[in-house]
Amino acid sequence: FASYYGDHMVLQKEPAGAVVWGYGKLGATVTVTLSEDGGLIIMKKMAQVKGPSGMWITVLDPMDQGGPYTLTARQGSKNVTLRDVYFGDVWLCSGQSNMAMTVLQIANASQELAAATRYPYVRIFAAAPARSDVELEDLERIDLLWSIPTAENLGHGNFTYFSAVCWLLGRYLYEALRYPLGLVEAAWGGTPIEAWSSQRALRVCGLPGDMGSPKFRAGLIFHTPLSSALSSSISPHQHLSGPQTPSVLWNAMIHPLLNMTLRGVAWYQGEANAFLHTDQYNCTFPALIADWRQAFHAGSAGQTDPLLPFGFVQLSTYRRQSPDDSFTHLRWHQTADLGVVPNARMPGTFMAVAMDLCDTHSPYGSIHPRDKQNVAHRLQLGARAVAYGEKDLVFQGPYPIHAVLEVTRGLLNVTYSQELVWRRRDMPAFEVCCSSQPSPCVWLLAPVVAVGSHTVTLALSGCGTLALGLRYAWAEWPCEYESCALYNTQGLPAPPFL
Repeated sequence: FASYYGDHMVLQKEPAGAVVWGYGKLGATVTVTLSEDGGLIIMKKMAQVKGPSGMWITVLDPMDQGGPYTLTARQGSKNVTLRDVYFGDVWLCSGQSNMAMTVLQIANASQELAAATRYPYVRIFAAAPARSDVELEDLERIDLLWSIPTAENLGHGNFTYFSAVCWLLGRYLYEALRYPLGLVEAAWGGTPIEAWSSQRALRVCGLPGDMGSPKFRAGLIFHTPLSSALSSSISPHQHLSGPQTPSVLWNAMIHPLLNMTLRGVAWYQGEANAFLHTDQYNCTFPALIADWRQAFHAGSAGQTDPLLPFGFVQLSTYRRQSPDDSFTHLRWHQTADLGVVPNARMPGTFMAVAMDLCDTHSPYGSIHPRDKQNVAHRLQLGARAVAYGEKDLVFQGPYPIHAVLEVTRGLLNVTYSQELVWRRRDMPAFEVCCSSQPSPCVWLLAPVVAVGSHTVTLALSGCGTLALGLRYAWAEWPCEYESCALYNTQGLPAPPFL
């Protein structure tokens, strides 16, 4: 089998067929057998070992949720047997350091680690950080073989394995679905989206393939720790970064997984691109999503959905009162400049807003907030609504749908899509563009005069000319004391908008 098959794994359940593959003697026939725990054979598949990589691949018949099963691959007199195999949903979790943060590092870590053994059917696997200049067929190294969760392998070390966001997402989904979940982590701190993108995806956005030059590499000096796989002695407070060369993480950490049948993807990345090619992220992110979908669909012989559900976390916070607007622009670009998802440019996606989860006292730096429970909770709401089609489930915060300017009274009435909860009346959340021309724009605070069930009324007293624009929460650190200005009745924050 490929190196990441193993005991305790989860394979994708019906309606898709799980893909299994491995390596053998060129030209040989491999017999793949799936049997029940008592030995009864319920499926047998034949596969041919083909060149030049010496790989065999087969698609299992769609299986209902459950297990345990035994999976055996036999070539002549030799065989490999995998035990305690379950069928459920498989999710891939990728990104940079906020995805790589382990359960050991988050709020209420001891309780979360102690609770791990209550979820033996949420299985976990972690690819080791690796880079390559060419697309690899198999992973170079593995941090965590398929495992039943324990306190040790969920909190192995800072920024190593296992991902807290990934684990909590899987745990919350298990509580809603009540069948096995397989979680695959492939993350590396301080990495830009270009490193996770194929050359094909980068060309879509007009980015050259030679961005591995010193000039490109010098463009990212970033406050984030490297994986301790590189160095266990590095301080997380130094300005360090992971690989930046385009496609090297796609080549080494994503391309080897393409044969897997997946149910969805969770992504937490973007901080690195707040300082590198920020204004291209509204292309590079949708392009990555589309490219991963096409690649996983093709690699799994059509078993992974061509509109593979893709969830992501919008950037949290970094520096208080920073005049830099790179984080605000990146948050906006994460939605392809449309504010909310799913949208026409990003169908089949869902987003967890995180700008209210700021953490001034995080020992890992304020860019690494420890509240990953709310992040995962918001992600699983989106997953249940978008990936699983759960009807009437509110999974995103309120968003403006209409605005009326009352020129004579100097007021602007903004109507929202949902019932509003105004938590922070003292917070300067709204700004208007007070200019005779849209560029350059003069942004002035617009105090909130009144909040109705669906409407916010803003005063434009400082705006001597026609208001040409409106923005909300347009700051690197737009919230205080873990609370923003606007929420819905379900406690989900309104996302920033421009």
